[in-house]
Amino acid sequence: MAVFDAALFAEATITLVVIMDPPGTVPVFLSLTGRKTKQTRNRAARQAVLVSLMVISLFAISGEAILRYLGIGIPALQGAGGLLLLLIALDLLTGKNANEPEAVEDVNVALVPLGTPLLAGPGAIAATIVFVRGAGGHLESYIALGFAILAVHLILYLCLRFSGAVIRLVKDSGITLLAKIAGLLLAAIAVQLIANSVRGFITGAS
Repeated sequence: MAVFDAALFAEATITLVVIMDPPGTVPVFLSLTGRKTKQTRNRAARQAVLVSLMVISLFAISGEAILRYLGIGIPALQGAGGLLLLLIALDLLTGKNANEPEAVEDVNVALVPLGTPLLAGPGAIAATIVFVRGAGGHLESYIALGFAILAVHLILYLCLRFSGAVIRLVKDSGITLLAKIAGLLLAAIAVQLIANSVRGFITGAS
């Protein structure tokens, strides 16, 4: 009997990398932390990835039970994530983040929106739940899925941890531009999540 499902590991890793988009998180990360010290950026990267890992792991272990107990479907999760990302996007586009107290911002950006819902968002959570359903109670499949989740978060951490190289190229004015681009991208992601949520409600998806 196999002790590791290599096919599931590859499928889950590729799927989660595409959904969570490690390179695509760099502009948002820099727009929120680009003017911080290197130590603060590194701490935010570490905390964001740990938060995401905890959220994804929680839903991998007991996601279906949590959603069933609360009476929440995947469309509702997508809608809530989309609305939250839309609020963050509007802040980036209007420049409100620049006026927030630094201490509060340091705490918030690693948890929201970086850790969740940007990294551990509705798409990644839904995909994880689907993979757990497909594992069918086989230990080798659960092990493969666990390693896939760890691998994806290692890739995420490396992308955020070494994003400082981008700062040296774009400077302050570039960070401001990145914030606007990140806000536009986040707004587009938010609208897509809300659209998926509405479609899910209409078709009765759970």
